Amino acid sequence: MLPVVSVVIPARNEEQFIGKCLDGFLNQDYPLDSMEIIVVDGMSEDRTSKVVEEYSKKFPLIRLIKNPRRTTPVALNLGIKEAKGKYILFSGAHSEIPKDYVSKFVKYITEYNADNVGGLVLTVPRRDTLKGKVIAEILSSKFGVGGAKFRTGIDQPEEVDTVPFGFYRRDVFEKVGYFNEKLVRNQDIELNLRLKRAGGKIMLFPDVVLTYFSRSTFKEFWKNNFGNGFWVIYGSKFSKLPFSLRHLVPLLFVIFLLAGGVLSLFSHHARNIFIAVFGLYMMLDILYSIPISKKLKSLKAFFLALFGFLSLHISYGLGSLAGIFKLIVGGK
Repeated sequence: MLPVVSVVIPARNEEQFIGKCLDGFLNQDYPLDSMEIIVVDGMSEDRTSKVVEEYSKKFPLIRLIKNPRRTTPVALNLGIKEAKGKYILFSGAHSEIPKDYVSKFVKYITEYNADNVGGLVLTVPRRDTLKGKVIAEILSSKFGVGGAKFRTGIDQPEEVDTVPFGFYRRDVFEKVGYFNEKLVRNQDIELNLRLKRAGGKIMLFPDVVLTYFSRSTFKEFWKNNFGNGFWVIYGSKFSKLPFSLRHLVPLLFVIFLLAGGVLSLFSHHARNIFIAVFGLYMMLDILYSIPISKKLKSLKAFFLALFGFLSLHISYGLGSLAGIFKLIVGGK
């Protein structure tokens, strides 16, 4: 008999997507009698829990448990404690997977003697609008997300620092501990850094691709990036190193804009440096916006991409700056 895989899906107000997500796992080529699906509902205010309950009546491998504290790391840990499998696979509720998603991970984690494996992310908009399409392209661009290889792509299997969601050996959590419940965001990055420091092996595979539905408005985009940037810094209050150095680049960019803008008012030399550096940034912004415009066959997409890249970097950087301020002043 094949090893049991426990699928843990944190969900809150995912009525629109949870059904498709569950269908993706029910249609796997991996035997259903070697799988269990645990949906951890964060007290949803829509029909998420009812949809899951309807599925569980038809498919006993699906279980619904409640997460009164609502946060993602708590949901992940509840799922781990409930899981019975040799392997634990985490999934977002608003994602779709190929039929061989589970079977390939079972194969690869054994073949490569890895502790955690993952695949690439194909980002598509939640709503089929031009803004949504542009945001999805930005989140797949090296200029947008830097060294996040699971977003920008690789050609060969590669050892990395982190992967999206993750397919873990169960004993990983016995060795390095569970997710840090004080980290509202970026808890997966922090856990994977702990795993790497403990000598663990994390592998990314290019032939396993999940579809992720990204935010489709700039307001949602800004809010999400601000939160990610905030927790990259504020998370250091609860963990020794909850981020990689590349996560600090947007913060440095925002500090440069603020300091450079002020100094430019008083120094001609500072003004020249500011113009040169910001000019270089805008050149890169233009260079990476052109392909998006061509792909979407829209001139408007070019200007939306210009704004979108700037919005991503500034919102993330301002979030990090807010995290520093929160660390200094304290309080809830």
